[in-house]
Amino acid sequence: MIAFCGLELEHPVINGSGTFDAIAARRAFGDVVITAFPFSAYVSKTITREPRDGNPPPRLYETPSGMINSIGLPNKGLTGYLEDDLPALAELPVPLITNVMGSTVQDVAALVEAVDAQPAIAAIELNVSCPNVSTGLDLGADPVELGRLVQEIRPLTAKPLIVKLTPNTADVAAVALAAEAAGADAVSLINTLRAMALHPDGTGEAWLGAGKGGLSGPAIRSVALAQVAAVAARVTIPIIGMGGVQNGGHARALLQAGATLVAVGTESFRDPAVGARIARELHDFPANSAQSAL
Repeated sequence: MIAFCGLELEHPVINGSGTFDAIAARRAFGDVVITAFPFSAYVSKTITREPRDGNPPPRLYETPSGMINSIGLPNKGLTGYLEDDLPALAELPVPLITNVMGSTVQDVAALVEAVDAQPAIAAIELNVSCPNVSTGLDLGADPVELGRLVQEIRPLTAKPLIVKLTPNTADVAAVALAAEAAGADAVSLINTLRAMALHPDGTGEAWLGAGKGGLSGPAIRSVALAQVAAVAARVTIPIIGMGGVQNGGHARALLQAGATLVAVGTESFRDPAVGARIARELHDFPANSAQSAL
């Protein structure tokens, strides 16, 4: 068992927010999703206060070593999540972590208060990769801005509060330290790296409907490892490490760099059961295994 922010988890592998739709998976594969759930905790898609349609298509672009997505956080909004999705997610056999995001302190506060009132939700993950309406910067890119945000919302919930950091900042460790000082119980990283792709017709136009997106997959693995190690050297709270994890060796590298848990994202699109395989590989392979961590 793994102890994480007061939760007892069977193994250290969870999903990255937005990369595994448990409700759709159950519709497609049936109750095996419940009896053989691949993760030790489930992180919901990002929930915003109001419904979002997401970005215009195209939304995905495959790179040689990863994927650029410009999904745009489509979701039913807070009310839709609580009324439609939460009852189904509450049936999962693992703790539920709800990911929330807002562009103002008021939006985040409303989300956190509403989620805190739900007994079925075990913890809250705060996505701070949203641009601040006043500064234009990611809320999580500035230690001072992030510290103020966490300080404002910390008193609104007794549930574990995880801050999902943006990698698109000059000093991610300083941002993590600010989150810890303001009361965060844990941090998770890394989110996608800013990226774009040009249309294959050679016109120089952007391929993605929103122009730009976020790069994930094996291409960001080394960046993730470096940022997790940098954050682990500065904070004492638990870390969820993620970025390009495809096997037990990749997961072990993040754990060795200082993570407590490892999240799987892009690889779940290839194999929905990959979380269970990685958990088995972590259990079965000794620490000096030759399994590749590259």
